[in-house]
Amino acid sequence: QVYAVFSEELRCWCRALVESVWCQADGYQLGCFLVDYAKYCSVAPENLRVLAGAFAKIPHRAKKCRLHRTKPLTLHIDYCENTAKIGPAKRWDTAAIQHFRKLLE
Repeated sequence: QVYAVFSEELRCWCRALVESVWCQADGYQLGCFLVDYAKYCSVAPENLRVLAGAFAKIPHRAKKCRLHRTKPLTLHIDYCENTAKIGPAKRWDTAAIQHFRKLLE
């Protein structure tokens, strides 16, 4: 369900999907995906509102997606044999993420 949340960073009300809830010392926090800005943020529950019927049905401007069949790679360095090979990784390297973002720009 899509809600309206107040984003402190953007200083406005935005449509969002609530993805997680966690407890902190000062209360609960909601992890949200802003569907019109493709950003993640955390908000307090008091900054969450239920959307009116027609407003909730407007299509999202941002879509979650991933590259089909693209797997992360990293450089494996073997200091004993003095070699370096590119191989599979569990996560994307920071340098690869930055390079991909530059390509998108």
